[in-house]
Amino acid sequence: MATITARPFVRHLSATPTMHVTHTRRGVRRHDGAGQAFWFRPLDAAISEVPLDDRELSVVVTLRTADLQQLSAPATATYRIVDPDLAARRIDFSIDLRTGRWSEQPLEAIAAPLHGATTAAVVHLLQPRTLDEALRADLAELGRAATAMLADDTRLTDLGIEIVGVRFSLLRAEPDVERALQTPAREAIQQDADKATFARRAVAVEREAAIGENELTNQVELARRQEELVQARGRNARIEAEQAAVAATIAAESDADRVRTDAQARADAERALGEAAGAAEQARMAALQDVPVGILTALALRELAGSLPRIEHLTVTPDLLTDLVGRLGAREGR
Repeated sequence: MATITARPFVRHLSATPTMHVTHTRRGVRRHDGAGQAFWFRPLDAAISEVPLDDRELSVVVTLRTADLQQLSAPATATYRIVDPDLAARRIDFSIDLRTGRWSEQPLEAIAAPLHGATTAAVVHLLQPRTLDEALRADLAELGRAATAMLADDTRLTDLGIEIVGVRFSLLRAEPDVERALQTPAREAIQQDADKATFARRAVAVEREAAIGENELTNQVELARRQEELVQARGRNARIEAEQAAVAATIAAESDADRVRTDAQARADAERALGEAAGAAEQARMAALQDVPVGILTALALRELAGSLPRIEHLTVTPDLLTDLVGRLGAREGR
């Protein structure tokens, strides 16, 4: 939109580089071009402003495909005005000399034929196809084909319009049909997900089985080692018992040998003592064989006296003395 500054009897206009301004005074063109800035008198001036930048028009085309299914095709057409003089002659781009705004709605005048041309091109491209073919179509290829068709449309070229490009958004069928079309893909995805779930569960079961088998193997190995340990302990205990028994036997035999040796020694000593005592007694008896009885009696009494306890007092009666003397006399007579 141009900027207009009012002064007494004159006004000043300044436009942006994206606007083509045409100033006509009394039927004579005084200024013509983009980004103009000039003074003018509003009483005898006519000014038009044509945009030169790219503009977009969104179109939603609803059509029936070859299999009688409804299809919605959102498209966006990008265009620009390449011949501003031709566009200004065909469409009213004049501006209000006080505000700088368009007096009419020129862009709507351009949008109407562009909308119709774009709709016709989309219908021409998609209507001969079935719904499945249309939904599977390459959107970029459709955009190039629609751009080529609009570029050849004389209704647009006569307005000084050039089609930059057409791009399509996602093509959509009716909600029920779209859900029905999505069902096989969803089922396939669900089957793949189920397969992945089952495979994951199978792997988990295999891993659990492997873990259980490993634990069982470890338990068996542990039990075997415990058995070997018990057997080793039993063998060690048996060996210790056998060694203790052997040691005890050796000790007992040693004690027995020592006892036998001691007993034998004592027996030999006693036997030697006995033999010595017997020999001594025999020698004494042999020595006393020829000794008179009186002497033997005296010796016997002496030994008896040595064996008797100590006598503090002895009382000798006449009877005892008479009897003893008589016995001694009788022995001497014999």
